[in-house]
Amino acid sequence: MDRVKKVLEELGVAYELIEHDRPVRSAKEGAALFGIEIGQTAPVLIVKADAKPLALILSGKRGRLDFAAVASRCGYQHMSMADAREVREWTGYETGRVPLVGHGLPVILDEELTEYREVYGGSGDLNWTLKLSPQVLLQANQIQGKLPKM
Repeated sequence: MDRVKKVLEELGVAYELIEHDRPVRSAKEGAALFGIEIGQTAPVLIVKADAKPLALILSGKRGRLDFAAVASRCGYQHMSMADAREVREWTGYETGRVPLVGHGLPVILDEELTEYREVYGGSGDLNWTLKLSPQVLLQANQIQGKLPKM
């Protein structure tokens, strides 16, 4: 979480870290725990896009992804999930712990997230959730592209 805090504090932006007693393992669990809409949850998926590392920050509202469609829409020939070794090597985090900011990868951001005042996602620690505005996500990440609203 130190990397996350450092990035956000250097930017001087508002954010909140919320501690909870059990890990949040799905968008549905996060929405129930925080009493929010499922679309406000923001899972981070690490993928290989034309063999290069990329983070997808998605709205939990999306559900399952068609990687071929996402790749095509974002200008890539091929996209697939990174394996656990690649996630750790590229981000320094274990699969399932990659934070919304501070992972160091270019990002494709889901425009569905911009519909909300605040979104909730990974902090780098399974028992803490990061809450921030979509504008901070844009500011704190290297945005490579956007996934259009559904």
